[in-house]
Amino acid sequence: MSSKFPLLNERIYAPYKIAALVEVLAEQGIAPEVSLKGSGVAPDEIYDAAALTSVRQYAAVCGNAVRLSRDPATPFKTGARLHLAAYGMYGYALMSCLSLRDYFRLGVKYHRLATPTLTIEWHEYPETSVWTFPDAFSSIFSHDVQQFLLEQQYTQHVTHLQDVAGRSCPPILARFSYPEPAHAAVYPRYLGCPCEFGADECQLIYDSAILEIKPYLAHRHSAALLQETCDRLIGQAKTSSGVSGEVYQVLMRKPGEFPSMETVAEALKMTSRTLRRRLESEGTSFVAIVDDVRCSLATEYLRTTRLSTDDVAMLVGFSDTANFRRALKRWTGKGPGEIRDEE
Repeated sequence: MSSKFPLLNERIYAPYKIAALVEVLAEQGIAPEVSLKGSGVAPDEIYDAAALTSVRQYAAVCGNAVRLSRDPATPFKTGARLHLAAYGMYGYALMSCLSLRDYFRLGVKYHRLATPTLTIEWHEYPETSVWTFPDAFSSIFSHDVQQFLLEQQYTQHVTHLQDVAGRSCPPILARFSYPEPAHAAVYPRYLGCPCEFGADECQLIYDSAILEIKPYLAHRHSAALLQETCDRLIGQAKTSSGVSGEVYQVLMRKPGEFPSMETVAEALKMTSRTLRRRLESEGTSFVAIVDDVRCSLATEYLRTTRLSTDDVAMLVGFSDTANFRRALKRWTGKGPGEIRDEE
């Protein structure tokens, strides 16, 4: 299970991460005006509820932190300060979910809403549950900035899981794909577990035994409402995101019709080869967007109509209901009956 995120320049996020980092730097004697230099964000905007910022702007502030801060714990302190309550609907949806398994699953599903700087993947195995960060060092940012973002991301995961569980739930191991840094002693202090450097992948590993733990704010009705809101926010984000958003809109104009990539490319006045390349640059594909549309339509039909499962399957382009059920399980982790029961 993995997450993808939108374009770096899209100003669609509240500046809570920027505010947290600016606060940490201010405690080190670095003025907000200096921390924010070159980011395009003014000091009076970081607590403005109406202000919207981009991933690139946050990365610019991280770049300033790398240059200005002499405290190697800065990214860890920032991650530890970013409690889920700062994340709005996304944070409350995670805190009200019904099990830590749901927390892991929804953390991926709604990651797009959280000013994402890295792709995250979550895999459940018999003994362990693993967060993986497959593109931790493949972005356009400098290596130092990417390492800063990764250190912060790991600490956020530890902080968020503690917020949800209502108690400490440290990982059993943290793996990093780069050599052991001079400040290696800082890592276990904030992550609460042994840390391994020079690994094949960047991973944060938990004992699968924690997955059945019930979050202390778990509430079935609140969870359903908040997840519905997050689903709607995700849909709004898709429709505003680059070429992938344009494809999404084309496909949603005539629900139930699924034109070929060539037809959609023609509607967008480009070749299918250009469309494929543009979508790849945004971290997605035509097939993935078609799946998104089918999933959105299927869940909407199941929750709001009395159409049979066979009819819903046909409306979203499946001639075989068994294939539809398998696809629905892959998309949502649920069967048709479970989705209807959520209404």
